[in-house]
Amino acid sequence: MSYTALYRKFRPNRFEDVKGQEHIVTTLQNQIKADRIGHAYLFCGTRGTGKTSIAKIFARVVNCEHPVEGSPCGECESCKAIAAGTSMNVIEIDAASNNGVDNIREIVEEVSYSPAEGRFKVYIIDEVHMLSIGAFNALLKTLEEPPSYVIFILATTEVHKIPITILSRCQRYDFRRISIETIVERLRELMEREQVQVEDKALRYIAKTADGSMRDALSLLDQCIAFHFGQELTYDKALDVLGAVDTEVFSRLLRYVLETNVTGCIGLLEEIVMQGRELVQFVTDFTWYLRNLLLLQSSDDIEDIIDVSSDNLVRLKEEAGMLETDTLMRYIRIFSELSGQIKYAPQKRILIEIALIKLCKPNMEQDYGSVVERVRAIEDQLENGVTVVAAGAQAYAGEGASGSPAGGQSVRERPPLPKAIPEDVQAVVDRWQDIVLNAAMPMKQYLRDARLSLGGDSRLLVVVEDGLASDYFLRQEGHRELLEQMLADAAGKEIDVTVQTVPDRETFEQNYVDLSQLIHMDIEEE
Repeated sequence: MSYTALYRKFRPNRFEDVKGQEHIVTTLQNQIKADRIGHAYLFCGTRGTGKTSIAKIFARVVNCEHPVEGSPCGECESCKAIAAGTSMNVIEIDAASNNGVDNIREIVEEVSYSPAEGRFKVYIIDEVHMLSIGAFNALLKTLEEPPSYVIFILATTEVHKIPITILSRCQRYDFRRISIETIVERLRELMEREQVQVEDKALRYIAKTADGSMRDALSLLDQCIAFHFGQELTYDKALDVLGAVDTEVFSRLLRYVLETNVTGCIGLLEEIVMQGRELVQFVTDFTWYLRNLLLLQSSDDIEDIIDVSSDNLVRLKEEAGMLETDTLMRYIRIFSELSGQIKYAPQKRILIEIALIKLCKPNMEQDYGSVVERVRAIEDQLENGVTVVAAGAQAYAGEGASGSPAGGQSVRERPPLPKAIPEDVQAVVDRWQDIVLNAAMPMKQYLRDARLSLGGDSRLLVVVEDGLASDYFLRQEGHRELLEQMLADAAGKEIDVTVQTVPDRETFEQNYVDLSQLIHMDIEEE
């Protein structure tokens, strides 16, 4: 006997087998029990949620000789004939391929003939929104006043395309997307019956990927089982088959973006491509990852909504605290726009690379969110007395400058090295390597790239580049104080510390005293 796909093999035969649509099942069963059966029904909702299955069950039960609690008995001749597809009382029509006026006129003519056996003739018209305007008009009169023995069940995934004249003549039932928990429970039940070993984590990922569709979930599970036939289906194997990416990769990608590390982002994308991952699914999943971060920022009691493991939840909470909300919303906007562009694009990888560069470089964009980030960076520089680069010149914000180069622009001369360095500052410089290595991420990364200098009153200046590092120390509460405590522990007494930002390393070399010229500070990379 030939193999039958899981979604066909386990199609519900009774209302009790239908999962996730209890509000519709209960209503239809009550109508049958009370003998208040309507003449026209409209089933609408996303794919794979049970519209056709419930229509077929309904067609069986209205003709069943011995219905049981509003469900078909499955034993009478009528139930067996409908289940086998040989009954003349149930007519299924695919409106996608039978959408003309002539097709509907044939139905109208057939309606005048009463059923040879059984109570009702049931017409199930799938994807009814595909009918032409003429076909809808031909159906209209019959749909409004059909014979007492005729029931129309119209099914559609795009209810907005149905004319209002048709909608007003039908009882409308909206099918909901099926929850992840319901899908997982059903898949687990079926795998026990099939005697197939599947990890719960793999089932949850398949259920999430199915996006509320039970049929899609069964098809994906069928695909995974076939690829790893005879083996236990693990989470990693499911990822391989579906071309998906593990959440740990998303965490690495986000941290590259926070470091404005374009090279790291592109290199990680190269790994994903070489592993044969599906790029459309990658974009969708990363957008979902960013969505989870936004939810964690928005509420403290959101764990039940975010479908992740406890280990991943800890990492998500840490990353949610590393981002400003408006920055995160800009990330989501960029990748949401990418989701709409990439599906049919011939060069998917290039579109993703452009999006990643946009995340790292807000100055590439002119939208409101990007401008806000750039203005915030400039404000930080001005508030902290940081060097501001003008066209062809560097000058300290709020300070006078000496010298008048061509064009009348002022430029500050490079300051001379001091003759002596205070002992407490020297103690910090001597132990700078240990301070950096003992810091936690992401502070460790920012301190690796920082430079030490001297300010007024022999204050220690920790100079970082404009961007994530400056936001971390100057805008996010508690980080600068933590740095001061670390430096005080290293020097054995309190240190007067000022954190300043520069646009780039060249600006630092032109305007600051570099203590590395006086004291050896070779910081090793881990």
